[in-house]
Formats: sequence, C-alpha cells, structure tokens
Amino acid sequence: MAQNLQSSGQLRPVDLARGHGLSTQAVRNYEEAGILPAAGRTSHGYRTYTPLHARALGAFLALVPGHGHRTATAIMRAVNQGVVDEAFRLIDESHTQLLDDRRTLRAVESALRDLAPTTGAGRGEVVPGSGSGSGGTFIGPLAEELGLRPATLRKWERAGLVRPGRDPLTGYRVYDEADVRDARLAHQLRRGGYLLDQIAPLIAQVRAAGGLRPLEAALSDWHGRLSARGRAMLTGAAELEAYLRGRD
Repeated sequence: MAQNLQSSGQLRPVDLARGHGLSTQAVRNYEEAGILPAAGRTSHGYRTYTPLHARALGAFLALVPGHGHRTATAIMRAVNQGVVDEAFRLIDESHTQLLDDRRTLRAVESALRDLAPTTGAGRGEVVPGSGSGSGGTFIGPLAEELGLRPATLRKWERAGLVRPGRDPLTGYRVYDEADVRDARLAHQLRRGGYLLDQIAPLIAQVRAAGGLRPLEAALSDWHGRLSARGRAMLTGAAELEAYLRGRD
C-alpha cells in the first residue's frame, strides 16, 4: 500500500513525519490545529497527505523561529482557511514587534552611554519635605513616568533592581538619581526579554562601574538574537510563499 500511495503522489503520515524529523502524532496534531490542510482518507480510513501538505509543514516549521509557535500557528491557520490577508496582518505585527525591539535596544544603548556615577547625598538620604524635588522622587510619579504600576517597582526592589531610600518624615520610598537610572535600565531590559534574575547582576555591575562596559556582552547577544530573528523571518517568508504558490 505504501508504494501505491507514493506512486500516486500521496504520502503516509510517517512519510511526512520522517521528512521533517517529527513523530506521526505531531503531524496529526498539526493537522488538527489547522496548521496543515485536512488530510485525505483511503477507503480504509487512513490519512493520506500530498506534497502540498509537506510544503505547509515546511512553511510552519520555518515560521516558528521568527514569529514564535503561537503566531506561526495563527498564520498557517489563516492561510488554510483562505483568509490570507489575516496571515499577512499577523506577519506585519511580528515585523513591527521586531522593529520595536530594535528601537528598545538602541534606547538601552543610548541610556547606558549617558550613565555617570551618581553624586550628591548618600543613598537613602533625602532632603526632608523635598518630595519629588531635588531630593528624589516618590514611587507614584516614577511609576507613571515609566508606564508601570507601583507594585512593579516594589517587586523590582525585592529583586534588588532598585534600592530606594525612605523619607525620614513620611517613611515613603524615595528614588534618587541612581535609583531612577536603575529603574529605567531595568525597564528597558525587561522590554528586551531579560528576566529579573538576569537583570539584577547586570545592574549591580553598572552600579559598580558606572558605565556601559559591563553590559557589552549582553548587548552583543541581544543584537545577535534580533539579527537571527530577522533572518528567520526571511526564511519563513520564502517557505510560506512557496506554499502559497502551491495552493494557487
């Protein structure tokens, strides 16, 4: 039966799976998720696939590194449902996100270049009654400036990313110039995909060195990941175009 299927241009699930290093169950799961078009059936009820299914699977696997599993699934599902414009919209959104990430990286680099050792009063000391003036800023205004919730800044404090002092009169948290710098840096790194336990040692190094050098390796890695993602998007686009031509 296998020879008869292959001679007629049909593929068994195992043929499709082996060609892409997958299990037959994975192929069935992809079909059920709408990533692949519906399979044909033999007179005995067995699934049969075609070279078009192989192109669909190749397109999906090529889309995943650049767009992520969820978006790649949505793209293929839209194509297979005949809503190609929706697939293009999803691709555009991924490219927009990549551009935003590049801008975030540039912002981080720009912010770090401007870093300078903090001068003035010691940490935790605030001019009484100064509020958000020269003595520092309270948690509310800083959270609003960064577009965060105050709870996020408190979480960052517990993780060691910021170390605000306390107003001696009110007991409120007060963020001095170095704290604001650290909060901005943490915010940018979070947008870049770094976890809190990855950010903490980087900020500790910046505090000690007061400059960009401690983060050069991290920034280089970030550049590399963005470039790899951009290239993966190109590969995915080529495979998707081949699948679209096959459908046409």
